Amino acid sequence: MHFLRSIRATLVASPALLVLAIVAPAFAGIEGGVKAVQANDMALAEKELTPLAKERDPRAQFLLGLYVYGNPNSKLFDLTKAAPLLLDCSERGYPPAMIPLAGAYADGKGVPKSMYDSYKWLLIADRWNAPNVAPLLEQVAKELKPEEIEKAKAEALAFTFKTK
Repeated sequence: MHFLRSIRATLVASPALLVLAIVAPAFAGIEGGVKAVQANDMALAEKELTPLAKERDPRAQFLLGLYVYGNPNSKLFDLTKAAPLLLDCSERGYPPAMIPLAGAYADGKGVPKSMYDSYKWLLIADRWNAPNVAPLLEQVAKELKPEEIEKAKAEALAFTFKTK
């Protein structure tokens, strides 16, 4: 299953998603990184976004995690750097990062392979109205036992975002 590839295709097919993932009023300070990602200059994107990511700005973590370190076409491709960034901003409530994180778990890329965790993150993303989650939920559910699905649903429903 090449779950990450299908997620990336969805995200790349919609360049507007990159802009929509960045909340307009909070755009200041990140525009250099966004422009660098759009220009496919990942070294500059890393330089611009890293200070913000260190401050745990979820937008910067998402861009670094998905486009700079999580993109196989990037010269800086490193899933061991991408997955923790996506996990941290997802745990703190950034829905755009939840679907790629679910893909990382489904494929075992940068995190231990876990269809269970993939399904749980998709459920959380769906709960927070992330787009296009239903077909991904269906795809992952095929790999789980009914009791695993029920347990993941309960965990997703009880999940609360970290505040620190």
